[in-house]
Amino acid sequence: MSEPQTHHYRVVDVFTERPLEGNPLAVFPNGAGLSGAAMQSIARELNLSETVFVFPAKQPDSAARLRIFTPSREMDFAGHPTVGSAFVLLDEGVVPPDRERFVLEENVGPVPIRVEHGKRPLIWLTTPPIEEGPIFERSLCAEVLGLAIDDVLDTPPQILSAGNPTVFIAVKDQAAVDRAGMEMAGVKRLKGSYPKVICTFVFTPTPEGAYSRMFAPEHGMVEDPATGSATGPLAAYMIRHKLVSAKRFVSEQGTKMRRRSLLHVNIGAAGEIEVGGYVTPLVRAVMQC
Repeated sequence: MSEPQTHHYRVVDVFTERPLEGNPLAVFPNGAGLSGAAMQSIARELNLSETVFVFPAKQPDSAARLRIFTPSREMDFAGHPTVGSAFVLLDEGVVPPDRERFVLEENVGPVPIRVEHGKRPLIWLTTPPIEEGPIFERSLCAEVLGLAIDDVLDTPPQILSAGNPTVFIAVKDQAAVDRAGMEMAGVKRLKGSYPKVICTFVFTPTPEGAYSRMFAPEHGMVEDPATGSATGPLAAYMIRHKLVSAKRFVSEQGTKMRRRSLLHVNIGAAGEIEVGGYVTPLVRAVMQC
């Protein structure tokens, strides 16, 4: 048996300015020497929504390459790992701490990062191109969420994807969002013959933007405290159905599970959708494996 290797990693809370809120993330700033199987095992061991491993960039205009794992699978793109990793790279000096723009490589392709510097950085990612998927019956969505049909707004539930196919379901108020639930049997009923792994995003419009929850049993997560990859498509869905008019707003997520997260949205002049947030450092640790 080979000798265990030492791997340094950070744990940060993403989309929050308060420790022990937001969405926790583990970041290994140097993934060299780790196989895909080893990275998956580490992600399963840590059992967070996602764990990120950083590698040198393949393209000369990129700062780093990220591989992102849930406890059960590798992701093509994920928002809170992108924002959290950008913070760690700035904090560790891998990216100069005064840099305002850089690019991170992910399986989905290059992801532009923009930093608003201040007392603490507000880190923005540009949402990858959004693809449209099938529309679902409101009655079926209500049933699998454990809600009444009257709880679901008239806007048609639909899959949108910026790397992670997600069913967006708009409901009438925050109480309906909090009553909702999703189990694996409901996921199977909802997706039917749809071939890809899906998430289910339930939200209601608010004066600030949206109040949201996201269920992902197929990814090994009953519920996710903050889903940056779904927030860009959420913004596109809300704009299309006239559920929001502001160019800058906030989606509050994770409150029901006591991990309140604030995901900022900015609609650029060319219609690009940026998702941003603050990051709170929490742990510096060492793993031997």
